[in-house]
Amino acid sequence: MLSPFELISLLLVLTAGFAWTNHRLIGLPDTVGLLVMGLTASLVLLLIERAFPQVQLYERVGAILQQVDFQRTVLEGMLAFLLFAGALHVDLSVLRKRAWAVGSMATFGVLLSTIIVGLSFWYVASLAGTNLPLSWAFVFGALISPTDPVAVLGTLKAVSVPKSLELDMTGESLFNDGVGVVIFTIALAVAAGAGHGATGFSGAAELFAVEAIGGAFLGLVAGYIAYRAMKQIDNFSVEVLISLGLVMGTYALAARLGTSGPIAMVVAGLLIGNRGPRDALSDLTQRYLFGFWTLVDEILNAILFLLIGLEVLVLRPDALFAWLPASAILLVLLARFAAVALPVWMLSRWTVFVPGTIPVLTWGGLRGGISVALALSIPEVDEKPTILAATYFVVLFTLIVQGLSLRRLVERTVR
Repeated sequence: MLSPFELISLLLVLTAGFAWTNHRLIGLPDTVGLLVMGLTASLVLLLIERAFPQVQLYERVGAILQQVDFQRTVLEGMLAFLLFAGALHVDLSVLRKRAWAVGSMATFGVLLSTIIVGLSFWYVASLAGTNLPLSWAFVFGALISPTDPVAVLGTLKAVSVPKSLELDMTGESLFNDGVGVVIFTIALAVAAGAGHGATGFSGAAELFAVEAIGGAFLGLVAGYIAYRAMKQIDNFSVEVLISLGLVMGTYALAARLGTSGPIAMVVAGLLIGNRGPRDALSDLTQRYLFGFWTLVDEILNAILFLLIGLEVLVLRPDALFAWLPASAILLVLLARFAAVALPVWMLSRWTVFVPGTIPVLTWGGLRGGISVALALSIPEVDEKPTILAATYFVVLFTLIVQGLSLRRLVERTVR
């Protein structure tokens, strides 16, 4: 049993070593390179275990990795910092012009995708002879439908797209994450029979209002308090400390109040990132504060993608070779196409979309650590291995195949 300090040290050493190896020898984008190397290491351990069962290396390393609670690490730790850092750099004045496009895809699009994925995955599972209740199929649909802001923002750093399309991708990924977590909470409550007041339409609507609207209000209030505090002083170290307190305090308070921490982080980040430079932050403070959060974003991104690659060790080996989880890739892609095409088609009369918007948004709908963390948070029921394996297949495909080929698609379709 490793101590928390030893676990963190091991992760940082692995991340630094793999990042150096990728940068010097492989040349993949940093985050994808770490993901691929972590996945390769996991598969090598699995093959060694199969070839030499007496070694039990796979189980031993898997046991160490299970000490890293991926679900809590992502949802109750990293996510707050990553969402705030991502929202900090978004131009709110330009985002307002894309509000209808971003809002429709982040709400209606996620809900539509959840329904399509849930129904189709349930049907395919029944064809495969797998007993997967429809309610649990909707749980999978809810956790896999939102695009991952960490993955999307990381990919956009290496892909040049028109500003309006970049804002559509960025804004959607930042906001649909919080919406997706709310829908997942409702779907899980129904499937597990826990209730939480969400078993009826009125209960679901009430939970959505409390989590989503309450989270946005909390982020706005906390962000404004931090903004006013920064405005009254000119000390970059204290102002960076205030931003840290804002992130950790607001996210912890959101959990206590039952509101959406992710949405609170996005709103707070947008407020500080747009109001701060205008009349609260000096040039020196801006350089330190934005530089600090950029560095936090890069480091946590690297650790997260390595963890995603290593998380294959927590899956049951037999689930990795089943065709049902692999079929989820196509189902999610089709649902993503519908969730993008319908809002774009409906809004095209009033909003200008660049040519190639639908294929780029469809192929650029990357999933990442949030989906894996939500899948791991499911109680230990019979349906969990199937859902977890399907989630992992989709995440790996979107990050490696879609992420690495997105630039070529943009070059061919966007004009």
